[in-house]
Amino acid sequence: MTGVAFTLKCGSSSERIGELFIKKGLLTEEQLKEALEYQKRYGGRLGWILASLGYVDRVSFFKVLAEHYGLPFVEDQREVLRNIDKKFIKRFDPEELLRYEIIPARLENGILYVYTSYPCGKKFYEFLEKHFKPEDVKEVRVFVITDLDLMEVLRKLFNDVIVDRAVNGLFYMSPDDSAKRVFTRGQLLFMYISLVLLAVSLTFQPLPTLIFLNLLVQVFYLSVNLFKFVVSVAGTFTEIEFRVEDELLKSLDERNLPMYTILVPAYKEPEVIPYLVKALKALDYPAHKLDVLFLLEEDDKETIEAVERQNLPANWRIIKIPPSEPRTKPKACNYGLFFARGEYLVIYDAEDIPEKTQLKKAIVAFNYFPKDYICFQAALNFYNRDENFLTRMFTLEYSYWFDYMLPGLHRLKMIIPLGGTSNHFITQKLRELGGWDPYNVTEDADLGVRAFERGYKVGVIDSTTYEEANTKLGNWIRQRSRWIKGYMQTWLVHMRHPYKLLKRIGFRGFMSFQLLIGGTPVMFLVNPIMWVMFAYWLITRTYALEPIFPPFVLYTALFNLFMGNFLAIYLSMLAVFKRRYYNLLPYALLNPVYWVLHSIAAYKALYELFVKPFYWQKTQHGISKLKPAGLENIPA
Repeated sequence: MTGVAFTLKCGSSSERIGELFIKKGLLTEEQLKEALEYQKRYGGRLGWILASLGYVDRVSFFKVLAEHYGLPFVEDQREVLRNIDKKFIKRFDPEELLRYEIIPARLENGILYVYTSYPCGKKFYEFLEKHFKPEDVKEVRVFVITDLDLMEVLRKLFNDVIVDRAVNGLFYMSPDDSAKRVFTRGQLLFMYISLVLLAVSLTFQPLPTLIFLNLLVQVFYLSVNLFKFVVSVAGTFTEIEFRVEDELLKSLDERNLPMYTILVPAYKEPEVIPYLVKALKALDYPAHKLDVLFLLEEDDKETIEAVERQNLPANWRIIKIPPSEPRTKPKACNYGLFFARGEYLVIYDAEDIPEKTQLKKAIVAFNYFPKDYICFQAALNFYNRDENFLTRMFTLEYSYWFDYMLPGLHRLKMIIPLGGTSNHFITQKLRELGGWDPYNVTEDADLGVRAFERGYKVGVIDSTTYEEANTKLGNWIRQRSRWIKGYMQTWLVHMRHPYKLLKRIGFRGFMSFQLLIGGTPVMFLVNPIMWVMFAYWLITRTYALEPIFPPFVLYTALFNLFMGNFLAIYLSMLAVFKRRYYNLLPYALLNPVYWVLHSIAAYKALYELFVKPFYWQKTQHGISKLKPAGLENIPA
């Protein structure tokens, strides 16, 4: 009993656990030999390795585990629930019970009844010593249940607590960091006063007011263009920085690799599940050290059935999320974070195909860089890039963003807005930040800003996750309007106390936040106004606009017109070189057309910000005619 003062039956069979599996006809000699070779290379408990490799099913594993320790096995959840003292169990934090994989059911006459999926291990004794005094507990009676049953029992007992933390955890921790309030009173007052002053100024001094507004727009354009150019140039010099990861990859001690949680939020996308499962199984990481959680809505029967048909390994779990508002991806991720076991954590969307060594590269990055790095973002790109105009433009945009823009931001020590997938976290630090904001529909960008505010850094790793690019215009508009609306929410949240923000992140971080997070939606909203003015002048050759374009404003506007469009096209062209997508080069010339679509999405986002700010515009996946063929050819 390792010196523990409690009396409990927790013996060990004279037969090894592998022998017990063979004796019961659940395992072959060849499978045991393979598992032992695996254990020699990666370490770990043999029984869990057998279950993780799919050689034995979950229930059989826990039955044999119970027999190995001479403990009773309980298969019926209802029996477990009947034997739990509801008042007694409420004394404990459900998150801690999940971490220790234990359910203290009741204490009667000095006898403590305990259900566990991890019997007689170090964590088991630590929990008992932490919460009970030996003089109060004469005997501990231990019952073994499966890890899924333990999770489901705790979910039923503490469901209201878990849902409330997933939805309102960040709001309780730091109300000013939550988008639950769209506008503060101060922001509404500022907008009202600004509109009144604008109306008064236009009434009594229309020309000077229009000149001033035009000048503001032109200076804004100039600032954004220069910002993107400087960051992009910095991004071109970052390739050498990350080659060291490949050199360090082979030096990893695979026996000591940490547990890694993979969150897979999915909703109404059964078509892509088989490809995702195949890609996750192909990851170059010890199978028994993966904690894969499928985060599925309870009412999404089709996706649940699609996942259940995949014959998942025993260490992969399906988490059914009860319906509650807001129904957003970040809420699902917060719910999954509650059940995460890994020291590190990554999110993959249902259509994702990550490169095989991505988890190891993230571990190398965390080991190599200072401890203030909370997250490393992998690049995103598309396997159906040549399908149509939208997919080609989408690929140009993503290639530029992830291959040049984000590395440039990292090099210049500026805020990095995370992508919605393939961001790798230190799990405990993510929990300390409060997880994701379920009220923000671009929760990833917000989390990147929030981490930066707390003094954490976000890095970029040289690995790619391949996704399905949007192929349909309506679907693209819905997705992009959600992203832009989220940028608006993020700007509003973090600008509630501008001076406080400036002190926290410094002038460089503050300006990058304004130009990137605030500037992106503003540019998309202003663009159509400037296009209409230019088109009107081009068609009519009118002199009516001349008064609002005095020389300085005119020259700045002309510079923005030519250099801004040139820069947008040039940066799109730059995007093809790192990945050698040379066939996409001519499409960079069509970048202005692509920007028109962004402006349509931006006005949709602005409308929704006022009428339904938390509504999640669902992106439909699995609609591409091109499927991710040849997963074995995905580069490492």
